[in-house]
Amino acid sequence: MPVSIMEANSVKSFHWEVFPSMHNCRVYCTPVYLDGHLFVMGGCSDTGLPLDMVEMLDMASQKWTILPPLPTSRAGAAAISLGKQIFLIGGMNSEQSPLASVECYNMDEGKWEKKAALTQPSMGISAVEKEGKIYALGGMGFDTSPQALVRMYEPAKDQWQTLPSMPTPRYGASTFLRGNKIYVLGGRQGKLPVTAFEGFDLEVKSWTRYPCIPSRRAFASCAMTEKFFFSLGGLQQPGPHNFYSRPHFVNTVEVFDSEQGYYSEKHIIFTFNGRAK
Repeated sequence: MPVSIMEANSVKSFHWEVFPSMHNCRVYCTPVYLDGHLFVMGGCSDTGLPLDMVEMLDMASQKWTILPPLPTSRAGAAAISLGKQIFLIGGMNSEQSPLASVECYNMDEGKWEKKAALTQPSMGISAVEKEGKIYALGGMGFDTSPQALVRMYEPAKDQWQTLPSMPTPRYGASTFLRGNKIYVLGGRQGKLPVTAFEGFDLEVKSWTRYPCIPSRRAFASCAMTEKFFFSLGGLQQPGPHNFYSRPHFVNTVEVFDSEQGYYSEKHIIFTFNGRAK
């Protein structure tokens, strides 16, 4: 499939540029950018099986290179880049079970190395990096239950440390770093979307609950600026007592002002046939 990059020098110059296609079609792959290169790792093939394939796009030459395969085929893993290394964390294997394994690609050496595994297998982890340490939050375990786990990895020690758990268990959440705080928005608990919005202070190692996202939407996307947090789009169920009825696509945009401490919102609900409701 083609890869496109949107250049954003100014609003008037926004445009998409088509790059060469990847060598392999895939979904649920894990991308990460490092030192002028875009790495695409793992994912699922059209047969639904996790892949071990790794490709790298050189942004300057716009050429793809096939890299050494992952030691463990996986889809839906989390990834963090540190220096000249890429850490791939958790994910799902060919039996659709969560993984505990952690693997590291060294860009200078051009090879993969296994690192200390997670204490519990997890898929749908959210991860951020702060001052050379990796924080892995949440996930889904073997029994499909959402996890509240917070784990910190120190590469120099190749060791995971357990930190205070999130107030709300979840997987597939949006995670952002601002200053000394990690913010976690949304995510899922099984088939149910999560509205919880929470922040973890890395200095005092404690959690703070913020006002929940106003509307409950599955697959909403989140973004952050210096002042605002955004919850965008997704699927909305008609009501809590009619869960299995047809959901609606929404173009909801809900904005949390972190200085004022409240949400503003604007939304229109659309049905599957595209008619406004």
